Amino acid sequence: MTDPLTVLRALRRPRLLIRAARFGQVEYRRERDLTRLLHGTRAPAPDQALSSLMEQEERLEETRRTGDAAYSISRHIELLIAMMAEARLIPAKPGFTSDA
Repeated sequence: MTDPLTVLRALRRPRLLIRAARFGQVEYRRERDLTRLLHGTRAPAPDQALSSLMEQEERLEETRRTGDAAYSISRHIELLIAMMAEARLIPAKPGFTSDA
């Protein structure tokens, strides 16, 4: 299995989406937002949350790329915000910097 942080660092998305997500991190509240995004009652550990968020974001990115009318830019930004925030909660492995 590939390390989620490595995958996140390699992620390439439109600059405007990334900028909006970085800006939105100020308002991110883990319990409130993560529970809503993952449709659960409690927020899982950051590494588990990041994996789940990345799966959802990957599906949404495919929807965006195909031009499907079901694409939601606000949902995409919410997922990117949560991914960035959760990545920061995962302890860095030796040799890595937290640039997410």
